[in-house]
Amino acid sequence: MENKSLTPKEQRQVLWRLLSYMKLYKQDTMLAFILLVLATAGELIGPYLVKIFIDDYLTPQRLDFEPLFWLSAAYIGVLLLKTIISYFQLVKFQELALKVIQALRMDVFTKVHQLGMCYFDQTPGGSIVSRVTNDTEAIKDMFVSVLAAFIQNGVFVVGVFIAMFSLNVQLAVYCLFILPVIIWIMKLYRHYSSIFYRDMRERLSQLNAKLNESLQGMAIIQVFRQQKRLREEFAQINNKHYAAGMKNIKIDGLLLRPAIDFVYIVSIIVVLSFFGISAMESPVEIGVLYAFVNYLERFFEPVTQMMMRLSLYQQAIVSGARVLALLDHEELAPKNVAKSKASITEGKIEFRDVSFSYDGKRDVLRHISFVAKPGETVALVGHTGSGKSSIINLLMRFYEFDRGDILIDGVSIRDYTKEELRKNIGLVLQDPFLFYGTIKDNIRMYNQSLTDEQVKNAACFVQADSFIEKLPDKYDHQVVERGSTFSSGQRQLISFARTIAADPKILVLDEATANIDTETEEAIQEALAKMRKGRTTIAIAHRLSTIQDADQILVLHRGKIVEKGTHQELLAQKGLYYKMYLLQNGLIDVEE
Repeated sequence: MENKSLTPKEQRQVLWRLLSYMKLYKQDTMLAFILLVLATAGELIGPYLVKIFIDDYLTPQRLDFEPLFWLSAAYIGVLLLKTIISYFQLVKFQELALKVIQALRMDVFTKVHQLGMCYFDQTPGGSIVSRVTNDTEAIKDMFVSVLAAFIQNGVFVVGVFIAMFSLNVQLAVYCLFILPVIIWIMKLYRHYSSIFYRDMRERLSQLNAKLNESLQGMAIIQVFRQQKRLREEFAQINNKHYAAGMKNIKIDGLLLRPAIDFVYIVSIIVVLSFFGISAMESPVEIGVLYAFVNYLERFFEPVTQMMMRLSLYQQAIVSGARVLALLDHEELAPKNVAKSKASITEGKIEFRDVSFSYDGKRDVLRHISFVAKPGETVALVGHTGSGKSSIINLLMRFYEFDRGDILIDGVSIRDYTKEELRKNIGLVLQDPFLFYGTIKDNIRMYNQSLTDEQVKNAACFVQADSFIEKLPDKYDHQVVERGSTFSSGQRQLISFARTIAADPKILVLDEATANIDTETEEAIQEALAKMRKGRTTIAIAHRLSTIQDADQILVLHRGKIVEKGTHQELLAQKGLYYKMYLLQNGLIDVEE
């Protein structure tokens, strides 16, 4: 990723899009801003009341009890009200920020589930996690710490200048030179900090990706003693993150507090010099001098706060740009526009001259055509990279195809609703995925319309009940992350039961018996035979012994169907399938 600065226009666009989420909570936003204005007004009234006391009562020594009492009461009352209002304003902005981030995170999480598989092929999982968690957390800091402070301090700065003009127009005009200097410092900071913060966020994303990869492959890392290599790679990314962080610290140290303090000192010199020169010509009101210096100090206090929070603002804008880039990503999962209320009744599958490329350059499938009649089993065999999994990916609508067509019961799969396709196509992968929960939940897949009896029947059907019944809690036994406490065969049996419970018209098996021992496989093959009755089955097979009873076997080579027929017919042809069969049975050497 190129670490360049976001242009001012891009920063504004990101800011307005993030602020647009506040429209979802209009009443909360309105109340928070009203409280903010009232709290700011309380800050401005205090010095003015002190000025009245000094110039109208203390200097002329008019120490009448009653007016001084009411003046003191007003001052104390303003302070108390300001404190109370500030508390509720802070709570309201915090609540608003949490609601906005909650809505944003839900949008990001929802968008992730709408993205096509191509996005996940190209983007590390840790990077996506970083955007959903770390980046949205940085945006939350903007709403909590930056937005309220910027608006409050902005209103306060305007109020301070109004008060200063009401006290002395000439001196207030002199003080206006402060504004362009501060604006220039802010622009300079925004330019450089956006570069450094984008670099930091990218490095943090890479750290998460590397950590996620390490956790996923911990067993392989330890077996092949890759700890040192992974540690060095992690340290390299960590050092780059540290370097980017140090650049931020240096620019913060230069352009935030020190630069503003210097401008403040210059402005105080200007004010005191003005009053000193004026005192030589005519008397100077001490109250006005106090109020002016007080307002000037109060002017720089919010400016300093805004500059200090500008760091959080820049982090939020950079993080917001990353999150919005994910929300704007157009490589979505294939869409189905149902032209009719078609439903899958028989399960006839037809591929018509389908060609497909993942990258738009090299075809992995070329002119694929075949028909799987209702109830038939069609097996896909071929060497690694021949296109077997790609056929399944297209049938499952994980990827969009642009040449040829795929039909089920004579209707293009594009014309079915996603719900109709998913409901009627059952997929069993070579490496099954189990969710955290109970065995019962994993078989039911949280479909509450399935009764416990149906869940148990599905498990019995694939003979998974033999090990489930031996567990302490049986079907309520807890499944940890990815089902790591179960053997590969047990996880596969649960996934079989899950598929059977859904009762699909079409079965898609991606080497479903690869991780099952020989004894279990015999039971599974028996269950599969029962499962295939009345269902169209597409099966990827590496071991030819598992698909000898298939109605049709398609042999793929470099994305093409090069042979087609039953097991016996293909052996008789003595082509590629024949060679594969001899190799697997040890009848010829690989070199031959």
